[in-house]
Amino acid sequence: MTMLNHCEMTQVKTERTRAQESRAAIQRLYIAMRHLFLRGSYKPLGVSGEAMINSLLLLKPEIYGSIADPEKVELSGLLYIFQRLPQGIEECRYVNLIAGEGFEQSEFTPLIPSKRRRNCYRIDDEQMYIEMTRGRSDIYDVLTHLTFLFVESEKIRRNSFDYKNRPKREWLMLEDIVQRINKGENFNKEIGYTYLSTLLGRTFKETAVGAQNFEEADRVNNLFKITYWLGKRSIEEHLEEKDREITFSSALRENVGNHIHGEIWANKIKQTLFEKKLHKRPLHIISANLHSVMNILYAKKALGKKQAGKSLETIAQKLSISTNTALRQKVKQYAMANGMTFIQDESGTNISVQIFDLEQLNKKSIPAEIEWDRRYVEKMKPVLLVIDYPFGEQAYEIIDELLKPYVSGDQKFQLNVDSINIMGKAGILKGGKGDIMIPTAHVFEGTADNYPFVNQLDPKEFKGHGLNVYTGPMISVLGTSLQNKDILRYFSRSSWKAIGLEMEGAHYQKAIQGASQIRNSISKDVDLRYAYYASDNPLETGSTLASGGLGLDGVRPTYLITSKILSGILNG
Repeated sequence: MTMLNHCEMTQVKTERTRAQESRAAIQRLYIAMRHLFLRGSYKPLGVSGEAMINSLLLLKPEIYGSIADPEKVELSGLLYIFQRLPQGIEECRYVNLIAGEGFEQSEFTPLIPSKRRRNCYRIDDEQMYIEMTRGRSDIYDVLTHLTFLFVESEKIRRNSFDYKNRPKREWLMLEDIVQRINKGENFNKEIGYTYLSTLLGRTFKETAVGAQNFEEADRVNNLFKITYWLGKRSIEEHLEEKDREITFSSALRENVGNHIHGEIWANKIKQTLFEKKLHKRPLHIISANLHSVMNILYAKKALGKKQAGKSLETIAQKLSISTNTALRQKVKQYAMANGMTFIQDESGTNISVQIFDLEQLNKKSIPAEIEWDRRYVEKMKPVLLVIDYPFGEQAYEIIDELLKPYVSGDQKFQLNVDSINIMGKAGILKGGKGDIMIPTAHVFEGTADNYPFVNQLDPKEFKGHGLNVYTGPMISVLGTSLQNKDILRYFSRSSWKAIGLEMEGAHYQKAIQGASQIRNSISKDVDLRYAYYASDNPLETGSTLASGGLGLDGVRPTYLITSKILSGILNG
């Protein structure tokens, strides 16, 4: 027994030491990024850039897979970041991170990544501008992705030359293939995969699967072109001293932290509520996607029994199929005619909004899965404000601005906020994809900021639906792309007993507690409901964010959480 306890203690001590080293690496990485941001520019393979690369290699984040392997190029990680960076960025030597500086009024065509909404502009063959309007978290996320990209590009360069520093035949053949692609000529893909496998340090099978994944991705160049350009830019820097460079515009450095976009965004919402005479009615804020609430409240009536089906899950799955665009549009048009107002974002936050006036809602359209009090709804006439997902620290900016009193001329009013409801997707530490997490507190990684709260959602409500439900503290991390197993195991197995990780919870709570306990702009008794569904389990190989999305498997937890939030709201 004594020996067993000794072994357990040794294991815990080892895990703690690794976790401490990893947390120190994260801190060094963020300190370096803050320093470089304030400085205004840096060269990724210069002294400052090398410090970031070394920290990332020490950290070995799960999402970047084989980043620390000196030969193997990480294909899933590359696909993940290229879906979040502008198409063609691999061809650019210069990357400029900018604020909203009027490029939308120029002749440049915006490039919008498929998995992260942001405007990007290809200025010329070598230069890319990326608008950063979501705050520090987004800037650090992009810098981390770019650092990973440069690590992988160096591997491709090393794999492309022999021990006498001569280009390998595979590299020369890849050049020929890319020229054929540019001319629209055909080539034998399997031969191409053979050349690529050498340059990527991967097997033929891994290369073929990876290349097919890139071809199926939206707004991403194929793996042949990406491998070529990553290698080419690295070779130019190594042999010709054509350095790559990342810069931050002066406007971006001045704007970050000043809530410029969040203030414009919040004032537009409050102005709309005021103009529609909804500002005095009970307001329920919901942070979620922009389809769940709308579909639950309107799809049954908009589509009719034949098209909608009997159950909420059937409706949800049908509307989630990518080819059913016409059905989704039909629901949206019906909703707009029956109490829903849509506010397209023009502030730069990239967060659009829906306002639901439940006085105009046809009560017969509410699905049987929603528990609601008719008398409460008819008497109080609640209003729902659904906001699209923010990113990291941006959650503080938008909620902090939204909960401030609205002032327009001699008009001033405070929002009558009854509840704030957060539905998000998060990494889980004790279950699998699709499972549900009900947090009791948010612990902000790397700080002393901890936010316990009373969650009005009861884990028992979610039982019996074929999904596992976990409750406990959740970690609000500085960036999901920087987490590794050592840190996450520590949070899960130590006295923190964390059930998952996400990026916005602590920021929401900071804004809510500031509004309710310090500024007195909302009631101290405002109801809070938080629930997350698992998009990944970073502790399991093959289940990280880079392994792909949930697809239709995410429908059940998404609509189950939404239905429980709506049931809590509509019961008063």
